[in-house]
Amino acid sequence: MTNLWMPMACAMVVTGCLMGVGSACGRGAGTSRAAMDSATAFRVEVVATDLRVPWSIVFAPDGRIFFTERPGRVRVMEKGKLREQPLLTLPDVDTTLKLGLMGMALHPQFKKNHRLYLAYAYRDGAGQRVRVVRYHERKGRLTDRTVIFEDIPAASNHAGCRIKFGPDGKLYVTTGDADRPELSQRLDSLAGKTLRLNEDGSVPKDNPFVGRAGARPEIWSYGHRNAQGLDWQPGTGVMFQSEHGPNGGDEVNIVERGRNYGWPVAHHRVSRPGMDSPLLEYTPSIAPASGMFYRGSAFPQFRGNLFVGCLRGESILRVVLDGRRVVRQERLLEKRYGRIREVAEAPDGTIYFSTSQHDPPEGTPRPAYDQILRLVPDKQAEEGPGSRSGHRRALPGTVR
Repeated sequence: MTNLWMPMACAMVVTGCLMGVGSACGRGAGTSRAAMDSATAFRVEVVATDLRVPWSIVFAPDGRIFFTERPGRVRVMEKGKLREQPLLTLPDVDTTLKLGLMGMALHPQFKKNHRLYLAYAYRDGAGQRVRVVRYHERKGRLTDRTVIFEDIPAASNHAGCRIKFGPDGKLYVTTGDADRPELSQRLDSLAGKTLRLNEDGSVPKDNPFVGRAGARPEIWSYGHRNAQGLDWQPGTGVMFQSEHGPNGGDEVNIVERGRNYGWPVAHHRVSRPGMDSPLLEYTPSIAPASGMFYRGSAFPQFRGNLFVGCLRGESILRVVLDGRRVVRQERLLEKRYGRIREVAEAPDGTIYFSTSQHDPPEGTPRPAYDQILRLVPDKQAEEGPGSRSGHRRALPGTVR
């Protein structure tokens, strides 16, 4: 049923070479400049196929790979093989349209405590909601289920659900506006926010709205529409998010404590006093579904770069940064694998990504299943002639 680790089969391997640098795409802070990278050759290997919307990929210290499938399954790959049976199938997940099991994070001390966190949609008397649960992983099973936070407003298209532990050891949760844009500006609502929690779901005492009347103390930032990419820049510890916009207006934001990111009052290139404008804005839409800073050594030229999986853009967006300044951007693998959702760095520095072909309304599924693939260095192509370029494209536009 499942094809795994087929690195040299002609139909399954694409070779690319990242040679030049072009102009940046998206509008935001910084300036555009041209330069030349050393050659970066890669090939694409299929890791697993016959999947259904693999949404989040995480790597355990013992070499196992955990990933979620949106219908409610937690899957495990071990020693290059996908276990046939899921580690867990959630019984109470709401899978309406684009809802389901989405975010997953391992506790920073997973090697010792084996705690795994999930964010998923459910339905109660008040409608669609999101909850965050914690499990203990032992002997190939997830046990000791604990709901650490719930009753987050959701809707079939806007539910956020990216969860990650930050450098400060706190759990961050992105939430969507639940198709009620006005909630994003309301501090008494959890919709359209970034939340910051302790590992047990309690509220850190240094959150920005603790003690403020009428404000939820879990809130870290607000004015978001539907952020689904989240990571911290190496060296600076600054949080970056990618966020879905309305009819274009997709964003990459630098997200800071207590700040207002504008939705629905300010979006696209509209700015308002007291509201932070995006670092980058994309019209037409690229549908940014993830976000990851590269920290590895397999691709030295990528170190410190931000990578974003693009659904509508059908590519991986690479953003080269100098601190908070955008230097340049490009698209990798454009139109080669359809809609790309998750992007994640493995411990060996290879870059894993997943496809997401089952999401209406953006096109017909192709193929009729999803895959997890990975970028690996192609030393032979780097060292000799015959490598094919064309798997990256410099994006047109300006950076301001």
